[in-house]
Amino acid sequence: MEFAIRDARPEDMERVLALIQQLADFEKEPDAVEVTKDDLVKHGFGEQRMFHCFVAETDEGISGIALVYPRYSTWKGPAIHLEDLIVSENMRGSGLGTALLDEVVRYGHSLGVKRICWEVLDWNEPAIEFYEKKGANVLRDWDVVQLDENGIKNYMESLN
Repeated sequence: MEFAIRDARPEDMERVLALIQQLADFEKEPDAVEVTKDDLVKHGFGEQRMFHCFVAETDEGISGIALVYPRYSTWKGPAIHLEDLIVSENMRGSGLGTALLDEVVRYGHSLGVKRICWEVLDWNEPAIEFYEKKGANVLRDWDVVQLDENGIKNYMESLN
């Protein structure tokens, strides 16, 4: 199968959003996606770019994405975070995931980062196996900590 990995463009964001929704459905969180196509365009291509996105383009159109953003490790220095690597269900096993991850690693290397990090759900064994085969360390002794929008609101109210 022929495909190309390239930088995303604003006009790709509708399809990118559809793939994000596919991932949310797969992760059993179908109502969790709040971001809109306009948000993605603004945050990815506006004055203050918050992320960089790569797309995998096939004869069927955009069939995969990798979305990254900068981070900083107080132990290591510059890093990037891979927020999502998504391959449409019908294209899994085609090499798109590897090609997207390859591009993320090339990108991180070109930036001189010391670390590329991401999360994977503990029940997503195919993804864990994929990442481990690529040489990634899956840190099973760390827990993800988040304050969601409501948590931030409640925290702010407790500061008053």
